Amino acid sequence: MKWNRWIRQIHRWLSIVFTLGMIVNVFNVAGGRPTYWVYFLAIVPLFLLLFTGLYLFALPYVTRWRAETVR
Repeated sequence: MKWNRWIRQIHRWLSIVFTLGMIVNVFNVAGGRPTYWVYFLAIVPLFLLLFTGLYLFALPYVTRWRAETVR
């Protein structure tokens, strides 16, 4: 149970980092010549959000499936 709580907390913090990265990207593009390394500020947390989000999405289905197979 503690593992699930850690994944949820990591997912929440990653969403904050992703939002900040997107804000920096918007200001970077609006400022004129965009530097390409700034794009990675939002892409890296986005991929991590994908994996943690998929885990959280599948979690209720897996726990229900495990509960049914134990019976």
